[in-house]
Amino acid sequence: MSGAVPVRSWGAARTDGAPVATGPMIDCENLVKIYKTRDFEVLALQGLDLTVERGEMMAIIGNSGSGKSTLLNLLGGLDRPSAGRLLVDGHDLLAIDDAARAEYKRRTVGFVWQNNARNLIPYLTAQQNVEAPLILDGRRDGRARARELLARVGLSDRRNHHLHQLSGGEQQRVAIAIALANGPGLLLADEPTGSVDKHSAGVIHDLFRELNRELGVTVVIVTHDRQLSRRVERVVAIRDGRTSSEFRMTHGYAEELARLAALGASDASSGAAAAGPSPVESHEELVVLDRTGRLQLPREYLEALGVQGRGMMRAELEEGRIVLKPREPEADGAGGVDGVEVQFVENGKP
Repeated sequence: MSGAVPVRSWGAARTDGAPVATGPMIDCENLVKIYKTRDFEVLALQGLDLTVERGEMMAIIGNSGSGKSTLLNLLGGLDRPSAGRLLVDGHDLLAIDDAARAEYKRRTVGFVWQNNARNLIPYLTAQQNVEAPLILDGRRDGRARARELLARVGLSDRRNHHLHQLSGGEQQRVAIAIALANGPGLLLADEPTGSVDKHSAGVIHDLFRELNRELGVTVVIVTHDRQLSRRVERVVAIRDGRTSSEFRMTHGYAEELARLAALGASDASSGAAAAGPSPVESHEELVVLDRTGRLQLPREYLEALGVQGRGMMRAELEEGRIVLKPREPEADGAGGVDGVEVQFVENGKP
């Protein structure tokens, strides 16, 4: 799908007068988001910590209501944090004013939504959809730039088609071209394969991989698609508004493609196999210890110990390991489960 779009100043140029940022692309510390209504408050993020390096491609997973979509909206500048720290490409998204936030959304971040109604204007052609943000930005090379971007996403021969003439996967590729229009350093994708077939999901993932590798754009994907999440090196799981665990690929990406192919999955076209191991089997799961020493144990571990809701356990340091033990049974038989231990850290941080 490679086209003629050069790497020129991709995510490198700053038009707000600030110096080019260094360090991580995303740095969240103790991030809090509270939604308030007249009658109640909803604590969507409860002190979340997350770091994403420049040029990284990673995925965020979590159940409905876990806080992942809230996090994506904060990263995209669509909402403001309530407390904590959120730095993206050097921009302090808790402190910047409305004008700086608008410039941030134009220059730093590109969005790809699952719902094409949020990505595309239905009565325009693919070419005109990609041209629209360039025209609004005052670009004189909008038409040529749009053609280059459509070539990069493999749609040169479909550029004059209206949206009803394009498949769901092709519409998503148009959306990716739009997100890239102003050369952002960060690309955010919210369930980008949620409404397409398995073949198109594989094409879209491979396109994200290509953009990440060739342009150096940082890619963050929120997904429920287990096949997609296991094709990235790092997956962060969010639960109850906090980072609960991380999955790190146990071998190289090329090895994972070969393993998928051996299981009957296409390595570049279908991408998502109906069968095969879960992300847990292709990745190593690590419990995340935040800066204040908090962590979340995997839910299945707690269920195995009979711990439900708010519980208490004994923590002991034994020979370089932290060991969690259920409380000893009370005299009347109540209390924790006797004789079970959980060892979750060995020789340092997880």
